[in-house]
Amino acid sequence: MGRSCSVLITGLALMLAADKSAAHHSFSAEFDMNKPITLKGTLNRMDWVNPHGWIYVDVKGADGKVTTWGVEAGAPNALLRRGLRKTDFQAGVEVLVTGFLARNGTPTVNGRTVKLPDGREFFTGSPVGNGAP
Repeated sequence: MGRSCSVLITGLALMLAADKSAAHHSFSAEFDMNKPITLKGTLNRMDWVNPHGWIYVDVKGADGKVTTWGVEAGAPNALLRRGLRKTDFQAGVEVLVTGFLARNGTPTVNGRTVKLPDGREFFTGSPVGNGAP
């Protein structure tokens, strides 16, 4: 009984691990490389989470309506290696973000760069030359 219980637990652990890795998306499944976008707006918040950080930017449209855009960034560890810190993203500052639109029509972007008010511009996307993972 002890051996079969160990095999069952090991099998369940492997299934759970496989499920998490399968949940990670490919760039082309969610974002359109042929639809680059530039957003200028007010930083709402930054979620410094794995597997991707998220930047939320409030963008005022031509009609005056404000839309909050979610900008997918690299993993926190990758952002740290590029010199970014969570403290660089203070709510209320104006930012300029470049990236690629989501395929599903939501206000979601896979971020490429973010420019902060002090002039610093950081690469927030993947290390591939075109910005797409």
